Amino acid sequence: MITAPSPGDTGASASQSLRSAISSFESPRLSSSIWQLVSSIGLYLVAWAAMYKLIHLSLPLGMVLAIPAGALLVRIFILQHDCGHGSLFVSRAANTLAGRICGLLTLTPYANWRRHHAAHHGVWNNLDRRHSGADIYTTCLTVKEYRALPWHDRILYRAVRHPIVAHVILPPLVFILLYRVPFDTPENWTQERRSVHITNTVLAGVLLGLGFWLGFWEVLLIQALIIVVASIIGVWLFALQHRFDSSQWNREEQWSFASASLEGSSCLRLPRVMQWFTGNIGFHHIHHLAPRVPNYRLQACYEAIPALRTRAPLTVGAGLRSVWLALWDEDAERMVGFSRRGSAAGHPSVEKPA
Repeated sequence: MITAPSPGDTGASASQSLRSAISSFESPRLSSSIWQLVSSIGLYLVAWAAMYKLIHLSLPLGMVLAIPAGALLVRIFILQHDCGHGSLFVSRAANTLAGRICGLLTLTPYANWRRHHAAHHGVWNNLDRRHSGADIYTTCLTVKEYRALPWHDRILYRAVRHPIVAHVILPPLVFILLYRVPFDTPENWTQERRSVHITNTVLAGVLLGLGFWLGFWEVLLIQALIIVVASIIGVWLFALQHRFDSSQWNREEQWSFASASLEGSSCLRLPRVMQWFTGNIGFHHIHHLAPRVPNYRLQACYEAIPALRTRAPLTVGAGLRSVWLALWDEDAERMVGFSRRGSAAGHPSVEKPA
């Protein structure tokens, strides 16, 4: 029986009670984890092969098939994400092996990504630590900071975060190009830097082999189409996890692990099919509170503990509108866009004359 926090619990006591209630969901089930890995990768390879067949019969049909194939790659990335947190398997070696396999399919150097992602779990939605190795999707300026920028810096900041740039153009480039170099990896992260080069070498060998076997044009086209779809979906989910209308950001003295999880991380309500393709990552507030909960136990955890359901989940529509939110208004205590048009209804304009 789940013991959830009582209404009288406050502060550290409530947080401890909640963590205790969640702990029963933190044990991975070997059969479930193996089935997720085998079925997800198997379906992805089937979709890849079907695309190869279809593009010779009808290029448009082959391109359409990139949508489910890309969604399957998102699911594989979620499995990689679980491996990075040690939540897919009990064994560290099994998580590492599975994570590396998934990383090859997602074009992501697993060890390098894992360490950077672990850093994110220590600073999310903390206004005083948000620039610690963060990117444009996990951090933001405050309205006052943005207004204090020179006009040319405001234009650059705004241009890079325009939804077309940030959510359509940049995501494929991140996975295809940026992950090929350890651009933001410290020199003393030897293992992480090595993982970039090893991943690149293996990928080059696989692509060359497939190219000679199936044709270079076909292989590159299929890979490009799938990565475009997967990266756009994945980056949207990634950005939405901490930058949404009701998200809370706090200064160091007010930031706490529990409140940043429950109030600074999203709970996204997705249709059942989309929830499966995205590996239940919509329950992101639970993931930040307890990263060891496997993706396939997040929903059961959410349904069993009332304290995890105190806020209304985000809808897909609200999630799509969130791509316009790029600044934290410390006075209003909410995320806002650059103008009234780009913000949620009722948000003030943050622009000023250059």
